[in-house]
Amino acid sequence: MEYRGISGYQHGSDSATGVLITNLGTPDAPTKEALKPYLREFLMDPRVVEPPPSRWVWRLILEGIILNTRPAKSAEAYATVWDSEGPGSPLLNISNRQLGAIAERLTPHFAGRVEFALGMRYGNPSIASALQTLQDKGCQRIIVLPLYPQYAAATSASTMDAVSAELQTWRWVPDLRFVSHYHRHPGYIKALANSVLDHQEIHGKPQKLVMSYHGVPQRYHDNGDPYYCECHTTSRLLARELGLNDDEYMVTFQSLFGKEEWIKPYTDATMKSLPSDGIKNVQVICPGFSADCLETIEEIGEENREYFEDAGGEKFSFIRCLNDRADHADALTDVLLQNLQGWLDAGEDEAERLLVKTQAKTKGCPF
Repeated sequence: MEYRGISGYQHGSDSATGVLITNLGTPDAPTKEALKPYLREFLMDPRVVEPPPSRWVWRLILEGIILNTRPAKSAEAYATVWDSEGPGSPLLNISNRQLGAIAERLTPHFAGRVEFALGMRYGNPSIASALQTLQDKGCQRIIVLPLYPQYAAATSASTMDAVSAELQTWRWVPDLRFVSHYHRHPGYIKALANSVLDHQEIHGKPQKLVMSYHGVPQRYHDNGDPYYCECHTTSRLLARELGLNDDEYMVTFQSLFGKEEWIKPYTDATMKSLPSDGIKNVQVICPGFSADCLETIEEIGEENREYFEDAGGEKFSFIRCLNDRADHADALTDVLLQNLQGWLDAGEDEAERLLVKTQAKTKGCPF
């Protein structure tokens, strides 16, 4: 195997610190042709669909059935939310704005040079390409912040898998820090609370605030994944920040896939049952999503709205994700600052750098 280096690298060159922001991903276009490779990459990830008894059987099901039916349906859904104001999906466009806001806030804290990149776990820009960009810019220290507040093996750990797979091909592996979660960070909780209050200034206060998170199979929880617990921790802290009683909010889980049992209660079943319990006015927030995407805009804002209204609900509103709110950018910057201790002043001393560069030209590098 030939390991990836930097062509023409000058020993003694000034090093930089890299900040990699990641999210789940997006197809390149809202079309069946673009959805097929995106879904294949996503559903072949063993962290997402943990290996069944026979991996080749799953591949046959995926290639023979799922990828011949689901891409067209998913493309129709993506077409309803595709962002006409930018070059890609809402998730990609929002993520780019988030990266810019973080870079603006974080750069002044560094004594040395800092570089920023965005990578998607599935689709483009890939995590591998983002890391290569940081490598090409001389980053010998890299911090990775997946924009998943709550840890799950299917998201945070999968991101680490992708980072590790790329670094295994490098000649010089950088110092690495990885932020696995920030589900109880005070700034994140405060930004969530602010978004609720801002929404309620316009739409009023509901009978029930529903906090909907992406679901995972129940067996993942049974096998020790902390995701379910961290979702409830976030919800409890948000409710406390808002001064809510236990009967004024609830936690649900959305985006089910397959036939096995997932963590409950399910968001769609909840929306169908609330009106019969006398709850006719609800607001839904998705604290586990850092940026609006198909699962929030279409699944919650449209599909679950229909479930609620068809069941007799009278008032439904969706509270947008934190996206590029200033308080969200402040919170993410603080998460990074807490995890960058010792690196903020990691710029090479100029005299030392020049000495190393000189010795590299004459005697070789003094490692």
